[in-house]
Amino acid sequence: MAWLHRFTNLFRADRHSRDLDREMGFHLDERVDQLVTSGMTEREARREARRRFGNRGVMKERTRDADIVAWLDALAADIRQAFRALRANRGFAVVAVVSLALGIGANTAIFSLINAVMLRSLPVRHPETLLSVRMGGTDDVFTNPLWEQIRARGDVFGGAFAYGQARFNLAPAGEARNVDGEWVSGDYFRTLGVPATLGRTIDAADDVRGCPAIAVMSYGLWQTEFGGAQNAVGKTLMVNAHPYTVVGVVDRGYSGITVGQRSQLYLPICSEAVMDGPDNAIDNRSSWWLNVMVRPAAGSTAAQTAARLAAAAPDVMAATLPPDRPPQAQAEYLKQTLTVTPAASGVSQLRLQYTGALRVLMVVVALVLLIACANVANLLLARATVRQHEAAIRLALGAGRKRLVRQMLTEAIVLSLLGAALGVLFANWGARLLTSFLSVRGTAAWLDLAIDLRVLAFTSAVALLSGILFGLAPAWRSARTDPQAALKAQGRSVVGRSRRGVGWALVAGQVALSFVLLTSAGLLLSSFRNLTTTHAGFQRSGVLLVNVGLPDTSTSLPGTILERLRALPGVRSVAFSSMTPMSNRGENTFLVTDSYHPVRKRDGLTWVNHISEGYFSTIGTRLLRGRDIEASDRAGSSQVAIITQSVARKVFAAADPLGQQFRRPMGKQDSAPYEVIGVVEDTKFGSLRDSTGPVIYLPAAQADQPVQFFTVEIRSDIPPTTLIAGVKSVMAQLSPPASLQFTTLSEQVARSLSRDRLLATLATFFGGLALLLALIGLYGTMAYSVARRRNEIGIRIALGAARQRVVRMVVGEVIVVVITGLCVGVALAVVATRLVASFLFGLRASDPATWIASAAVLIGVALLAGAAPAWRAARMNPMMALREE
Repeated sequence: MAWLHRFTNLFRADRHSRDLDREMGFHLDERVDQLVTSGMTEREARREARRRFGNRGVMKERTRDADIVAWLDALAADIRQAFRALRANRGFAVVAVVSLALGIGANTAIFSLINAVMLRSLPVRHPETLLSVRMGGTDDVFTNPLWEQIRARGDVFGGAFAYGQARFNLAPAGEARNVDGEWVSGDYFRTLGVPATLGRTIDAADDVRGCPAIAVMSYGLWQTEFGGAQNAVGKTLMVNAHPYTVVGVVDRGYSGITVGQRSQLYLPICSEAVMDGPDNAIDNRSSWWLNVMVRPAAGSTAAQTAARLAAAAPDVMAATLPPDRPPQAQAEYLKQTLTVTPAASGVSQLRLQYTGALRVLMVVVALVLLIACANVANLLLARATVRQHEAAIRLALGAGRKRLVRQMLTEAIVLSLLGAALGVLFANWGARLLTSFLSVRGTAAWLDLAIDLRVLAFTSAVALLSGILFGLAPAWRSARTDPQAALKAQGRSVVGRSRRGVGWALVAGQVALSFVLLTSAGLLLSSFRNLTTTHAGFQRSGVLLVNVGLPDTSTSLPGTILERLRALPGVRSVAFSSMTPMSNRGENTFLVTDSYHPVRKRDGLTWVNHISEGYFSTIGTRLLRGRDIEASDRAGSSQVAIITQSVARKVFAAADPLGQQFRRPMGKQDSAPYEVIGVVEDTKFGSLRDSTGPVIYLPAAQADQPVQFFTVEIRSDIPPTTLIAGVKSVMAQLSPPASLQFTTLSEQVARSLSRDRLLATLATFFGGLALLLALIGLYGTMAYSVARRRNEIGIRIALGAARQRVVRMVVGEVIVVVITGLCVGVALAVVATRLVASFLFGLRASDPATWIASAAVLIGVALLAGAAPAWRAARMNPMMALREE
């Protein structure tokens, strides 16, 4: 246990020192007694004893080194010295720590998002064994009949479950109160190993045909709906206006299988029939709404599980063949195979949407950290020059150069760790702020941003690497100090060291990295501006959207609703439709004509929107030819349609589209023909980035089934949200149980741009931060250079140099450094802007206006940074400067 004794001595250094003094004193006294006995006087004996014992201080140090962990003791001493040095220079310490906190905090914040979205495993039992089942290698959505066929082959895997994402309305009537949830199979919780905090979870006995309507709540929903009451089990919860009995509350740490979504309600798959009645998706072979996950059987690997599923695929496909598909589509369906992919981190639409953006932001904040490190390195280089006398004394007293380097690096790492500690606080706030920018399918994302070991390890590694990065050059300069030269007269030399050195190189590097960030930010900002100003085929401002869910399917009620809403004050026009732009909801179909034969079947796919009369004037889409939908276009009359320009070009080519006819596939037969009565401008429905896709508009009154779920569009001359109270009043009178959800068209479009807004906002912020750091770095370097060259500048002025020439000399040096940095920055930007090229809209990564503007801004900031030192140098009193020598 000698090592333990040596370790504990580190924490009782004073006591250990006193023990050593007493022990050495005892040995000296004993030797003195021996010498006195041999005939020496006490004075002679004590002198002889000290001579034979040797240097007491050296002996004490050697003994102390043997009795403690020497390297750890030296490290502790270095750390104490570092804190003393920082306390002595509080201004420097504050500037350095804040700069590093911004850089490290930004990196930690972005990494926290990356960790939550892409890296963190699901909080379930053995997540590393989870496998996601896919069909055809890419499609991960299944029908319930497909899932049941997979489940029936239990010998293939050790556990399997299905789930489907959903949004459930908990409001019994009126304005909707939606929560994210999941349809789950009976083995969902058992396979994942997620227990119940209260009551029980859903099991296999609950997931059978004709099952009762039961529900399992999340811990959070239990708190908000029932206040955490223990008697919540057995209570009734209204879900989409249907009563569900609560049977349990899931474990507090579980939030669902989908990253970015906090599932709060879990319903058995079989109860989908309770909500949708005869039109449910339980036995529908064409309703794709479930995801499937499995675990390998005991002793099996993922590859073996994949092979067994692939072998079972032909039987699974044959048993679930959709009967309403044409022969060619059925043949393609039977060829589909089943594969698996690792699913330890769950599944996520958020991951697919934001992975590229987060990687770009990670590069951006890494560059910001490099600029911050360059700033701190410049500060440390200035301090190292000031502390040359201190370093010379240390070297003269016997300190090794390695010891000096270690001390300087320790100070740098302490600075970096302090910046990291402050940066973690900044990162915690920043990551939550960034999450507010994220959305999936128009819904705000939810992420578990708890700091785990991975985030702490990343922050610690970044802090240590940063400390070494910006501390190495100052440490190396201090170690190269010549003690004799440094201990001579302390006056400034006339010219001093070279005007070009590490400090100038660091400033040029800052300029280069700042140019990269400014260029990238300018490109992303211009792209976002293009997106927000592009014409999408509709007018996004001034329109209130009301998503309506009716409890019955009365054919006359939607029309009555429109009539009553038109009477509200401030309403200009009202219409309803089955699909609105950027709503992530829609229906598509194939077009069949005698003259149109697409090379690929999917080329004939077209969006379908069922609309009422007045839709185009309300939404702001221009009718180019023909007529609009009219009240006479009712059930029983000839079927009509309005098409977009792209449909007219693709399907009817050069022929006049008005009066032309097309049909829609309806199982093995085609529908009755639709006559084209009008052509409207192309409209973007999925995303503003998409090209304007083909759309056909059909009268809602001619739909095969009565309208139950639709969106009312209200264009007004007043702020749209002021109409909400009036709409609620009208709906309460006409259909009290109806569910309502309000938004505006402009808000819906804005949510579709969440990724672009995130990139543009953060790139601009970090570009501005980089510019500020570069300004500080350039100003600090110039100010320090002018201060060191006071004698030279004083002599120049004394010998007749005009003050304007002094200004030009200083500003000229700034321009040289900036031009050097820009040359390097242009080369770096050529590579870096390729990372953002895929996120741009309406411009290229090599857009000359953006590059020129970025360079102009950098040059302007550089001249601003050099102006004050140049003015100070020009106003210098040569006599005062020369007296300092």
